[in-house]
Amino acid sequence: MTDSDLPEPAPVSDALFDVPPEARRPATRIVLLTGASGSGKSALTRRLGLPVVMLDDFYRDADHPGMPHAYGIVDWDDPASWDHDGALEALRTLATTGRAELPVYDIPTSRRTGTAVVEARGEPVVLAEGVFAAELVADCRAEGFLADALCLSRPRLVTFWFRLLRDVAEARKPLPTLLRRGWGLLRAEPALVRRWTGLGCRAATPAQAERDIRSLRTAGGA
Repeated sequence: MTDSDLPEPAPVSDALFDVPPEARRPATRIVLLTGASGSGKSALTRRLGLPVVMLDDFYRDADHPGMPHAYGIVDWDDPASWDHDGALEALRTLATTGRAELPVYDIPTSRRTGTAVVEARGEPVVLAEGVFAAELVADCRAEGFLADALCLSRPRLVTFWFRLLRDVAEARKPLPTLLRRGWGLLRAEPALVRRWTGLGCRAATPAQAERDIRSLRTAGGA
């Protein structure tokens, strides 16, 4: 018997390797929330009561090589001061397993001080908030676990005032530094909002964002 006499092997069905759509669905989905420092992101997450990833905890230590500078200090508003890949990996792990280990960052000393665990607790959506959230929109969408991406927007003077009150109360930096940085951010805010919306976020007031996220939660993250 020659090879030509042998029966053709049965084709392997692609269905053997198909993954049902429900199995591909992430355990939870991520709502990215950005906005100028002081725009109300943290207050909104407290009102919603959902699990939250504080993306500011992915800042690099102040003495990390190549940190950008502005206003006489490290420019904490430059994405180069922040660990994009580490934040994305944490969100990916949280979305697929419902649990992730995150760094804990101490702003007054400008360095990481430990780690903490965040769990989805069965919630259909988890919040990830911070000034660099928009940097993650394209990656989260491409990987299929983005639920929404919002940029909080309200009058600049309101944002300036609440940012100053918070930073002074938390003794984040010396007052002259806070005032210089605050004035710079006040002037830069319109350009920042344009950048974040250009990266895929949609602008919303804190009240509108709260309504939208509550509706998303009720709908199961869809």
